[in-house]
Amino acid sequence: MAVHEAGRCGGCTHEAREEHRREVAAFRARRDRLAAGEGVPDLPGGAARRWVSDQLAQHARTVAERGRALGEVWPHAVWRGTLYAVWGTVAVLAAAVPGAYALTAPDGGGWTGERTAGLVAATGMGALLTVVARVHRAYGGLLAPLIGEDNRLSTSRAVAAAWVLLTVYAALHLTLQGAAGGAVRPAGGDRLLTVLALVCAAAVAARRIVTVRLLGQRVQKVRAERPRAADLLCDDAGRGSLADAQYVLVSAFAVLFAAARLVRRPGEPPELPWALVALVALSAATYLAAKCAEGVRPVILSVVRAPEAGAPDAPIRTGDDIEIRGAGFVPPGAANPAHLTRTVVRIGPVHVQVPLVPAPGGFTNPTDTTLTVPVPAEVPPGWTDVQVVTASGAVTNRVVIDVSA
Repeated sequence: MAVHEAGRCGGCTHEAREEHRREVAAFRARRDRLAAGEGVPDLPGGAARRWVSDQLAQHARTVAERGRALGEVWPHAVWRGTLYAVWGTVAVLAAAVPGAYALTAPDGGGWTGERTAGLVAATGMGALLTVVARVHRAYGGLLAPLIGEDNRLSTSRAVAAAWVLLTVYAALHLTLQGAAGGAVRPAGGDRLLTVLALVCAAAVAARRIVTVRLLGQRVQKVRAERPRAADLLCDDAGRGSLADAQYVLVSAFAVLFAAARLVRRPGEPPELPWALVALVALSAATYLAAKCAEGVRPVILSVVRAPEAGAPDAPIRTGDDIEIRGAGFVPPGAANPAHLTRTVVRIGPVHVQVPLVPAPGGFTNPTDTTLTVPVPAEVPPGWTDVQVVTASGAVTNRVVIDVSA
């Protein structure tokens, strides 16, 4: 931590990123070699598969450690970037506002109290945000309030934060302008406040929906290594999300529209058309509806003896492989090897770690719909329960199988 305070965060981040990149490349190369059978010892039965799985699991833990190291140094480096963005915006306002006012003001030029109030308001907000970023520098500066419990940027929080900043800036601008004796027309801000209430309520509702569904195991979440800008437009697995993307785009358009109105009419709150307010409300409702519908509860549909080419039909015995068929075994964002190694199958009183079976470019076991595990000798003959515990900690239903002696 002392290294970070000494101002070497940029170097720390670069070094951690390079180490993580090298470890990921080395892991992928080794996985592909093992998938091709290179370096695999000639062991009987499933011992060779277990050896491969153990080797990959050990290397995956090393990759995960490098990822955690990168995630620890990332906030100390990125918080300065948030300050650059804030003061860059203030500088743009300082350069653009006089020209914009000169084009829109009736007198066509001259420095007025309205322009002074706008720049002072921007500078004051920049100073306030600088203090906030400094206090939360260990958590990403100004990004700290936007990061969810799963260490990803929250779309609903980012949208709400944009509207909060715009509303506070408009209120501060009008206050300073009125204090300087300028003409202020406070009427007309009801629509801006309506949109602000809508997006803030959407942020609170989104968190509540996710929490309730998470506790009910109707949605699964695993912690990300670090936040990424793509989190605003993608789901936990990194795939583009239509609900998130439309919410961000509609809100960005509405914020820019309100900002343009504020520049054009600096003496009054930005007046939004009711049609635009309705569009934001519809976009927020779509986003929340998607939150209610996303995710799948892990479930076992059937358990069968894993088929082997040329093997005769037979009941399940200890030492045999069983194939568990269902859905939701690999949560979104848990496709990396470190998370895959956390998948466990309970067979009676015995907990069996699901072996990693490599393939060129990925793994054939475990997958989201099938798991293959051996029945250990410690499982007593007779009827016994089978359950799957996913990387997120969610537990499936019980399925009973008959293990023959």
